[in-house]
Amino acid sequence: MTELAVETHGLTKRFGRQLAVDDLDLAVPRGAVFGFLGPNGSGKTTTIRIVLGLAAASAGSVRVLGHDMPKSLGTVLPRVGALVEGPAAYPFLSGAANLRRLDAADRHAAPATRTRRVAQALERVGLSHAGGKRVRAYSLGMKQRLGIAAALLRPRDLLVLDEPTNGLDPQGTREVRSLVRSLAEGGTTVVVSSHLLAEIEQICTHVAVMRTGRLVAQGSLDELRGLGRSRLRVLTPDPARAREELARLGLVVERDDDGAPAPAPDGAAVVRAALPAEPPLLETLAAALVAAEVRLRGFELERDTLEDRFVALTGEGFDVAQ
Repeated sequence: MTELAVETHGLTKRFGRQLAVDDLDLAVPRGAVFGFLGPNGSGKTTTIRIVLGLAAASAGSVRVLGHDMPKSLGTVLPRVGALVEGPAAYPFLSGAANLRRLDAADRHAAPATRTRRVAQALERVGLSHAGGKRVRAYSLGMKQRLGIAAALLRPRDLLVLDEPTNGLDPQGTREVRSLVRSLAEGGTTVVVSSHLLAEIEQICTHVAVMRTGRLVAQGSLDELRGLGRSRLRVLTPDPARAREELARLGLVVERDDDGAPAPAPDGAAVVRAALPAEPPLLETLAAALVAAEVRLRGFELERDTLEDRFVALTGEGFDVAQ
């Protein structure tokens, strides 16, 4: 088995009669960018708080970086950076002053190199120009970046980011995405809890999906996508002939609610057909359609997106505003 940065076994958390986390077996490989997905209230943040020693589990076990938690907090936490439930800072102090205070509270941090560490952390998140500005004048996106800078004051083996692109403009989002990738390339394991599926698809190598406290899927991004459907999409002005030929080839043709192919521009129609477990080569299908005198204006393989899989697994859409 791949060495794991975070692993839980039977992790359970109750709040009175409410079961927030239910028998969770989580496995985060070392060096991965791990996307932690789920609807609001699914138990993601509670799980993260337990992993970081901020909350106690009702049952089960947690190991972080090879150590049992929470008894190894003193050994593990200096190797972990985290931004959970939004950044917190003293509004009347500058961004740099906030970071200096945080660094001074770390007994493992050498005072002689504090100024350099603070400057490097601000530079990594694009806040060098605003380090001397009071935090009360920061935008939401700038505060978010400052929180990430705080997590990066020292080299980390594990970085946990809860909604890291919240409040960022497109440029800031790209910078955070690039930062996460560079951290992973340097050997840091990054756990990203996010409601932005497009971001998860672009930066993550592995994904876990939770629903009402339970884990419903986990694995590499490719594995999770592979659990979905693959189907052929044909754009043609001869939809009836295309449906007949695809059915003859063993494909199950999909229809809209009214039983007709989906309309498309220029008098053509979209015909979709689900592929069998061992489908014919696409070249074979295209050649068969042409031989059957089906005029092709488009021919491609469609796969479920991560959003499609999320909806199928949780029964819910994804509210990007949460």
